[in-house]
Amino acid sequence: MERRTALKNMGMAFGYTVAAPTLIGLVQSCNSKKVLDWTPNFLTKDEGVAIHTLVDIILPKTDTPSATEVNVHVFIDQFAKEVLPPEHQDFLNLGMDKFFGKVLSDAQKESLAELNEEDFTPALSTYLKKRTKDVEEAHNKAIGEYFMAIEQNGSAVLDDEIARYMFANSIRDISIWAYKNSEFVGEQVLAYLPIPGQYVPCDTIEALTEGKAWSL
Repeated sequence: MERRTALKNMGMAFGYTVAAPTLIGLVQSCNSKKVLDWTPNFLTKDEGVAIHTLVDIILPKTDTPSATEVNVHVFIDQFAKEVLPPEHQDFLNLGMDKFFGKVLSDAQKESLAELNEEDFTPALSTYLKKRTKDVEEAHNKAIGEYFMAIEQNGSAVLDDEIARYMFANSIRDISIWAYKNSEFVGEQVLAYLPIPGQYVPCDTIEALTEGKAWSL
């Protein structure tokens, strides 16, 4: 997905695409808080456990750290609490409730604490599938109308499926964004040049960065 599209979709749920330096600092260390030791500030404890699982499905540990090893789950929680205005917090909770409710129903389980990676995978596969341009535009229009109704009337209704698509795509996009802003990924995984200076007007990405994207 193009970065512009990713940021636009993330903004649907998270309202903003720029975070304060103090929040970015949460993903500057690989000293991950273990899920049992982590107390969310915006999410409930069970929602925090579920988000912890989700982001590691999206960005699992391979030869690079997993999402939770660079505190992506902590960043999402703090971003929601410290940056989002109330209407966007409500919108995020709406999508999260619809998504988690679908996962619980399909897994025939009662609580988020019972869910594991196998329970989340089918829903993620469904709601992260590439939508057609017409479907994506229809979803974005519905979300725009939702926020307009909130502004005008103080309340609104959004289709459950649209809410689930919004949540899944937003979690993926902000997880990738936070991950790429982490110190380890920025300096050890992406192409990193702490003091840019050399100008090469034309060359292949393989020659310039060995095929790696530049660190943000």
